[in-house]
Amino acid sequence: MRTMEKIVEHIGRQGVIAIVRGQFAWPQVQAIAETVVAAGVTVLEITLNTPGALAAVEQLRHRFEGQAIVGAGTVRTAEQLQEAIQAGAHFTVAPNFDRECVATAVSQRFLHLPGVFTATEAETAWRAGCRLLKLFPSDMLGPAYLKALRAPLDDVHFVPTGGISAANIGDYRRAGAFACGIGSALVAGPDQPLAELHQRALALQRAWEAAA
Repeated sequence: MRTMEKIVEHIGRQGVIAIVRGQFAWPQVQAIAETVVAAGVTVLEITLNTPGALAAVEQLRHRFEGQAIVGAGTVRTAEQLQEAIQAGAHFTVAPNFDRECVATAVSQRFLHLPGVFTATEAETAWRAGCRLLKLFPSDMLGPAYLKALRAPLDDVHFVPTGGISAANIGDYRRAGAFACGIGSALVAGPDQPLAELHQRALALQRAWEAAA
């Protein structure tokens, strides 16, 4: 059993969170997970608006136990949070800050990343007990905005998500990102060749590590 501290440590050490969102059948989700983990990306997020997301989270957790961590994304309510926990998610991610959802996670010492955008939202979530915050949508203002937020909020751990690729992930790390959520720049869609997915995962991981 991984503690929340160990999960936070794993995410920070890894740096890249592979987000699976879209009309994927289970065999496709499984193949995507196998491919990115083989490339060294060992944090997976399956969003709840992907068909069969919770079943996928449960199966992937068992498949990669001790090797990768698996979370549920687009978790917007306390009810969804509980369902994700019951499915075995190591963490959950939301596009928004929901007080009930956060309170439920904190009471269970479970890692939930709420979505924030402004300094006020970030401070509110941090004070509520959130260890990591999803900066979303990060592509609206880019790495410079993250750097500006981090100036006064240097003890807050941000995970920018949105518009991040191998071309700019290094800029985000240098701006202070704890890790980055990567969606379509990594997992492009059901018709994406697995060889291409593998190369994108390698490129992202190398670019993140090079910016250390």
